[in-house]
Amino acid sequence: MRRRRFLAVTIGALLLGWLIVAADAPGAQTDLSGVVQSPGKALPAEQRFAILPAFNGDAVLDHETGLVWEKSPQATTARWSAARRLCAEKSVGGQKGWRLPSLSELRSLVDSSIPPPGPTLSPGHPFRTVQSAVYWSETRVGDNPSGAWAVHFGLGGGSVFINWAHAVQVWCVHGGKNAEQH
Repeated sequence: MRRRRFLAVTIGALLLGWLIVAADAPGAQTDLSGVVQSPGKALPAEQRFAILPAFNGDAVLDHETGLVWEKSPQATTARWSAARRLCAEKSVGGQKGWRLPSLSELRSLVDSSIPPPGPTLSPGHPFRTVQSAVYWSETRVGDNPSGAWAVHFGLGGGSVFINWAHAVQVWCVHGGKNAEQH
């Protein structure tokens, strides 16, 4: 029991350290290439997000990016490879074709004005079960063969490096192209 608690505290401290380093690095920016955005036209959450009847109300369309998100991400954690498989095999609202989001896609949901403990989502968002925790992205860390980027939805939405051996939260995304048709 003590060993697990020590491990949890150690991982938490490491995550916080990476968050501070990533968020405060000179010139730190989020590359949102590949995410369709409306520059200068940030929508309030009530207009930005729409629950999709075609997905039995279990998915949410983001009008700013064109991405479709799970309304209720799973509450359990998974390692990176298992998270990728879980999304690929997932059916939400009877729809297949889910995947882990890229770092920029995941960060597009962050409202960094929300203070800890979060979650750092805009007030009025329609999502359920989103925790103030770290969520995997598909984005690998350069040539580093041991980890991927993740986003911490409890501490300002900072990007953190996570070793693939660790289990963190999973939030799957669907397509992005032609999402308005749903």
